[in-house]
Amino acid sequence: MAQLLKGAPVAKALTGELAGRVGELAKRGLAPKLAIIRVGARDDDLSYESGALKRCEKVGIDVERYLLPEDCPQEDLMAAISEVNADSDIHGCLMFRPLPARLDEAAACAALDPAKDVDCITEGSLYGVLANRPKGFPPCTAEAVMALLDHYGYDLEGADVTVAGRSLVIGKPVAMMLQAANATVTMCHTRTRDLAAKCKAADIVVVAAGHMGTFGADCAASGQVVVDVGINWDEKNNKLAGDVDFEAVEPIVGAITPVPGGIGAVTTACLAKHVVEAAERTLA
Repeated sequence: MAQLLKGAPVAKALTGELAGRVGELAKRGLAPKLAIIRVGARDDDLSYESGALKRCEKVGIDVERYLLPEDCPQEDLMAAISEVNADSDIHGCLMFRPLPARLDEAAACAALDPAKDVDCITEGSLYGVLANRPKGFPPCTAEAVMALLDHYGYDLEGADVTVAGRSLVIGKPVAMMLQAANATVTMCHTRTRDLAAKCKAADIVVVAAGHMGTFGADCAASGQVVVDVGINWDEKNNKLAGDVDFEAVEPIVGAITPVPGGIGAVTTACLAKHVVEAAERTLA
């Protein structure tokens, strides 16, 4: 049986470390604060928001929510972003996306102060990831992958890593972060020719294609580490599922993240980490 790379121990370790850092900030008269901007009430947004609120409470981060109706005009959204930018007590901002199609999401992302962009929605933060510079912050999910691999002691130096997925939310950023850790990265996607062979040849595979069943037994190899970033609803079995066929892959590989119970918990911990770091940067 494969080792289960559960997210809870990773998140617990991060939370404990961050609580100590928040305590040090308090001694200097600073309280880290997160702003959440949400338009409408999508189920996945509400679920993530609930987890983020609980994580921030455990760490000691204040949260202010800007909750806008589904039919809000662009002006109201931009006003909320301007208010966040102008409030020196707010150190980080999480804006839920995708926004309703009628809103100009690109304009909203561009309007946020990159110093408060804790989930890589601005071009400045994306540049920081691509150039490996401390500008803005990487996407929380991409950092969660790195944090999980580090927690479980996987040495990325010279490792062959395949990333299945090419989105700006996870695939491309995590590939850049893996390269910065000196891994040799192969980027693939659902239209890659012989995806199974490219996955099977890797020491570590990060599966973030956004499609249930992308990674099956034909992609897996003995001793391999598989990190499943996908979140899908399996209607046949009426449960959450990742992009990996867990039942088929788990008996083959050396280690694998479960869904749920894997990357998700680490993602909210990384969000909290970014807020704390943003607050610390104001004192630098």
